[in-house]
Amino acid sequence: RPLRAIAADWFRPHTLRGLRTRIHALARRHVDTMARAGSTTDFAAQSAAHYPLHVILTLLGLPESDFPRMLQLTRQLFGHDDHDTGRGTGTPHDHTSVLDDLFAYFRDLTAARRAEPTGDLASHIANARIDGRLLDDVTATSYYILIATAGHDTTSSTIAGGLEALIRHPGELRRLREEPHLLPGAVEEMIRWVSPVKGFMRTAAADTVVRGVPIRRGEAVLLSYPSANRDEDVFDEPFRFDAGREPNRHLAFGFGVHFCLGAALARMEAEALFAELLPRLASVEFDGEPEWTATTFVGGLKRLPIRYSLT
Repeated sequence: RPLRAIAADWFRPHTLRGLRTRIHALARRHVDTMARAGSTTDFAAQSAAHYPLHVILTLLGLPESDFPRMLQLTRQLFGHDDHDTGRGTGTPHDHTSVLDDLFAYFRDLTAARRAEPTGDLASHIANARIDGRLLDDVTATSYYILIATAGHDTTSSTIAGGLEALIRHPGELRRLREEPHLLPGAVEEMIRWVSPVKGFMRTAAADTVVRGVPIRRGEAVLLSYPSANRDEDVFDEPFRFDAGREPNRHLAFGFGVHFCLGAALARMEAEALFAELLPRLASVEFDGEPEWTATTFVGGLKRLPIRYSLT
């Protein structure tokens, strides 16, 4: 809880309202880039990957010149099992070498922000104290990595997967264009549909029974979010994408003390992007087969080739 509290205020809805104009401007900038690109693009690799990273690194206060490096490292971290996004050796060293590079970058950032704070989130983390002591290097750099990677890859997966779902369900795309007030709920449905975090492991704290299955204290338990978000006891027609689904009690952001710190920001980013894109999207279709990242942890589409026209 003390660690979570360090950045909690930066991600509260009332704090993020001050960023709304900036986020919509970034969303418009990326849609304008699509318009200039012509009539085809890989939406996952170009728009969905770059826009949320731009938002989260702006919040941290990193220079735009570092964005391409951060994009490469976040892709390699979560896609280390994928031959397109990993470092290519197919060994656990791929993962640890990416972490080494991230730790080196953020150690330097910590030192720079302690020497000269700049009022951004990175400075806040670098100079935060628990029990009167600054965070050690491992804790501080881990904090940056968590925000920079989890705050980027999950949102980019939701945005790409959301557009893919709308293309596959043209009736829902048309409905959303005709009823734009449905957009906040449609974003929740995109998050449920994509479930960008695939699972976490937890350790049972006590003996219990779940649906007739005994679980002993100390045993490992898989929390499978795609499964939870398609629970027939909770969702009506869970395998149908419904832009107006209400209620939508998905668990994609986790639960309780582990509820996603950046949930409000993720919602705001996705809503801003589709609010800028959908009114200008005269037509859209697949321009090839979508491809997913090979992952058991975090991820989604790595390629979404589309053909489109923007007004």
